[in-house]
Amino acid sequence: EVRLVESGGGLVQSGGSLRLSCASSQFTFEDYNFCWFRQVPGKERERILCISDSDGVTYFIESVKGRFTISKDNAKSTAYLQMNSLKSEDTGIYYCAAAFEGGGGLPELSAYEYWGKGTLVTVSS
Repeated sequence: EVRLVESGGGLVQSGGSLRLSCASSQFTFEDYNFCWFRQVPGKERERILCISDSDGVTYFIESVKGRFTISKDNAKSTAYLQMNSLKSEDTGIYYCAAAFEGGGGLPELSAYEYWGKGTLVTVSS
């Protein structure tokens, strides 16, 4: 069973920073597109941003532009989400997900077959 393992969540004050990690050693990392999703209680899980197999970045939530950065280290089989200037509305469970891309462009949501179990981020005001 392929697993993605997130880490780095926690409690931070408004304006602070956190870096989330998403690791897996079970597939060829450089062929995959990685996204970070966020879920707040009572709301649907939303896609935040993704990084392609060629390191192109796509943002899906306007409010995180300039504050959140996604990156990946293929040698370490790890994707990262750097979150700066955190706000209370960033509170939620953060999930990473992976989909095979192989140069084919941004995958459909349904193609994200590998998911982590999530890590909780709480931003106190």
